[in-house]
Amino acid sequence: MADTVQFDLVSPERLLASVAAKEVQIPGSEGDMTAMPNHAPLITTLRPGIVKVTGVDGEKEYVVTGGFAEINGESISVLAERAIAREDVTQAHFKEMVDEATDKLARAQEVYVNEPGPVDEAAKLLADMVAMGDHIGLSAN
Repeated sequence: MADTVQFDLVSPERLLASVAAKEVQIPGSEGDMTAMPNHAPLITTLRPGIVKVTGVDGEKEYVVTGGFAEINGESISVLAERAIAREDVTQAHFKEMVDEATDKLARAQEVYVNEPGPVDEAAKLLADMVAMGDHIGLSAN
């Protein structure tokens, strides 16, 4: 039985991580999850949050704004809309992410006046973004 799994984190700009991991905590859209070696196959969407990777060299955290994760017994691949190493996130980065989520909510409210689904999704995106900022010690103001 393997004690590590291949973890890859990719954003549109670049490959952020490719390491052997003991476990990976993922902010799934249906709730947080931890994937480990020999995990059952799964594909999930991501919500804004922290991907936490525990490997042989310690822990590393990445801020993600959404995307997908594909998990199987040998590998975990996260394809993020946007991903930044936690230690590199600044107040300016966070403000930009919150502003984008706020704009999405405003557009959804204009376009989908009588359709609550898209508006609710945009509101949840903004709420998740603010909660992530609180978690990492950054303010939405």
